[in-house]
Amino acid sequence: MLRPFAQVDVFTTTAYRGNPVAVVLHGEDLSEAAMQAFTDWTHLSEATFVLPPTDPRADYRLRIFCPGRELPFAGHPTLGSAHAWLEAGGQPRDAGRIVQQCGAGLIAIEREGAMLSFAAPELVRSGPLAPEQLTGLLAGLGLQREDLLDHAWCDNGPPWEALLLRSPERLRGLRPDPVALAGRFIGLAACLGPEASDAQAALEVRAFFPGAGGLIIEDPVTGSLNASLAQWLMATGRLPERYCATQGQAVGREGQVLLKRDADGTVWVGGQSITCIRGQVQL
Repeated sequence: MLRPFAQVDVFTTTAYRGNPVAVVLHGEDLSEAAMQAFTDWTHLSEATFVLPPTDPRADYRLRIFCPGRELPFAGHPTLGSAHAWLEAGGQPRDAGRIVQQCGAGLIAIEREGAMLSFAAPELVRSGPLAPEQLTGLLAGLGLQREDLLDHAWCDNGPPWEALLLRSPERLRGLRPDPVALAGRFIGLAACLGPEASDAQAALEVRAFFPGAGGLIIEDPVTGSLNASLAQWLMATGRLPERYCATQGQAVGREGQVLLKRDADGTVWVGGQSITCIRGQVQL
């Protein structure tokens, strides 16, 4: 069966410089096995499948897959799928806000011109990493304890183990051991000083997650990690309530993620998206 399809580049205003997601716009009647097989075939970090909602408060339901498994939530697939759904004629109940149903529940997505922003889901695990966990993480990254400013769980579905480094240069030069760190979701960040090329950028981010066979690979631009980093670093006073993060330079990308916290404490994660491929897929 031919189904409407889009491949969307997320967190960028320049095509092929962000993070792509494959979006199947009518995922009805597809088995979980078929969704997973298609995701693995794309060789992208995620593919999504848009379905009718089962919750009357939602505009659509989204299933999100990465290589080898389904995810309850992921950031750039959320924004890329909302972008594709709107371009395909989707009409939200509220003109300024879209409500996505997914494994993590209902996710609100703000719509402001070309910018879409999702409300970060609550962390399901926070607090410092255990000493033995931190020791293994540092060894696999080739870091010393003095390279760190802080560390924490930033688990909002993907179980991110987050490290805040003292030096952006140290962050950029890291070459993680994919075998020693197999199976782990690792988020790394460093605050940027006056030397930053973009005066708005306050944080530089790198993300690693399990790819084929469990060995970690680097993600170009990561919405879920940026969401949880903002919740952590805003709460600890290390970053202001509005800032820009940059990610992807290590893999030839230039992702820009805008973070803000409302008066009620909700953190919003935003960026622009560009459709690079539009057509039909046989599924």
